Amino acid sequence: MTLASLLIPGLRWSSEHGYAHLRRTIDESLEARVGGFLLVGGPRAAVAELAAELHERSTIPLLIAADAERGAGQQFDGCVALPPLGALGLLENPAVMRRAGQLTARDLKRAGINWALAPVCDVDFAPGNTIVGTRSAGDDPERVGALIAEWIDGCQSEGVMACAKHFPGHGRADADSHATLPSVTVGATWLEKEDLAPFRAAVDAGVASVMTAHVAFRALDPSGSPATLSTPILMSLLRSAMEFDGLVVSDALEMAGVRAAGTEAEIAVRAIEAGCDVLLAPVDVLALARTLDRAAQQSELSASRVRDALERRDRWAGWARPGAGREPSLDDEIWSRQVADASVHLVRGAIPRIGHAVEIVHIDDDASGPWPVPSRAHFVEALSALEIEANVIDMRSTGTRVPVLIAAFADAVAGKTEAGFSRASRDRVERAAAIAHEQKRESLVVLFSHPRHAAQIPAVPNVLCAWGGEKPMQAAAARVIARASQFSG
Repeated sequence: MTLASLLIPGLRWSSEHGYAHLRRTIDESLEARVGGFLLVGGPRAAVAELAAELHERSTIPLLIAADAERGAGQQFDGCVALPPLGALGLLENPAVMRRAGQLTARDLKRAGINWALAPVCDVDFAPGNTIVGTRSAGDDPERVGALIAEWIDGCQSEGVMACAKHFPGHGRADADSHATLPSVTVGATWLEKEDLAPFRAAVDAGVASVMTAHVAFRALDPSGSPATLSTPILMSLLRSAMEFDGLVVSDALEMAGVRAAGTEAEIAVRAIEAGCDVLLAPVDVLALARTLDRAAQQSELSASRVRDALERRDRWAGWARPGAGREPSLDDEIWSRQVADASVHLVRGAIPRIGHAVEIVHIDDDASGPWPVPSRAHFVEALSALEIEANVIDMRSTGTRVPVLIAAFADAVAGKTEAGFSRASRDRVERAAAIAHEQKRESLVVLFSHPRHAAQIPAVPNVLCAWGGEKPMQAAAARVIARASQFSG
C-alpha cells in the first residue's frame, strides 16, 4: 500500500515552456501513483491534452483539479471567464448562481478536469481582509449559503466535484494565509451562527469536498493550530457535528500559513491524522509519499484514518470519472457577458458622456503582488472595439479635452499587505481626478475592485464599480460606459 494517492501535486503552465519543463515531475508523480493533479494556467487545448495523458497513463482514477472561482477562464485561455463571486452575489439571483456553476463545470470537463476548487464559502465580514473581498458572495451568511448551494448543485449536476472553501471560514481572518498564519478571535457562538452557515448550506447541498483554512480559531481549538492541522475542527466539528462525509482537502501546503507549523513532512502527517483526506500542492512529492508510507507503517498515522482517507479519495475519483464535456454555446458566451454587464454599477456620481475618444490613466495596486496579474490592455481593446479611441496617458494630457477614465485596479490578490488601495495609489487616483478637474475635463474612476473601496477615494466624484481586473470585467466596464454614453444627452 502506498499513500501517494493522498497527494495532489501542482502543475503550473509556463509561458516559455508550456508544461514541458514539468515532464520529470509528471513522470515521477504518475509512477508514484499520486491521487491527482492541480493544473494552473495554459491554453484550453494544451490543458485538455495534458489532462487526457494523465488520465490515460495513471493506474488509478485521478482527481484533476483547478481553481475556478471565476469560471474555468480564470485559469485557462479559451474557456469562459465569469465575474467574481461578489459580483454574482450582488445580483441576488439563484438561477444566475446555478448557471455559473453549470457553465464552469462544462468548461472544466471538456478540458479533462473533474474537480472545481470552488466556490468560496467565506463570508465577507472584514473590510480589511486582504484575500477574501470580491471572492465572497457577500456579507450575509444565510444569503451567501443559499447562493453557493445553487452554484454547487449546478456544478455537480454536470459531473464535476465542487469544493466549499476555506473551512471553517477565512472571512474574519486578520491576515493572508499565503503570507502568514492568520487568526480569528471571535467566540464559538458567533462562528457557529455566522461563519459556519454557508458551510452547513454546502454540506446540505451535497458538496463533494471541503477545503481547510490555514487559519487558527482558538475558540474551536485552544492549541492555536491552523484548521488544516486541527482534529477538533476537522473531526469533531466538520465530521461529527456537521455530519460531512465527503472529501476533505488541505489548502496548498506551499502556503506560509501552514508552513510555520514545521517541515512539510511533519505538516503532512499532522494534516492527515487531523482529518484531511488529500493534500494539495505539496512541494516534494516523492519525499512526502515516502514519509506518509513510513508514518503509516510506524503507526504515527492511525489505521482508521488512513483507511478512511484512501476510501474517500477512491470513491470521489470514481464518481468524477472523465467524460466528454459539453461545449459552451454562443448563448453561454452571451449570457456570461450579460451577467458581467449587470454587475457593473455606479457607486456614486454619473458616467460622463463619452464621444469618439477618451484618455486612460492606469493605477495598478495589484501588480505589486508576487503573482502575475491579467493584462490591463483589455479595457483599452474593448473600448476600441466599440469605436472609442482610447489613449493611455501618464497623468496629465497634452492639450486634449476628452474625458479621462481612471482605471484603478485594487482587487483581493495574494501577497498584498493592504485591502484595496495603498496610500500611494489612493493619492494617485485622487491626483488624476484633480488634474482632470483643473483642465475642465470630465473624469470617471473605473474601480476594478470591491465597491467599498470607493470610500478610500472620497475626493473623487464619479466612481463605477467593475469588481475585478480580469478580462471579462474590463470588457464589461467598457460596454457599460459606451452604452451609458450612447443614451445620455
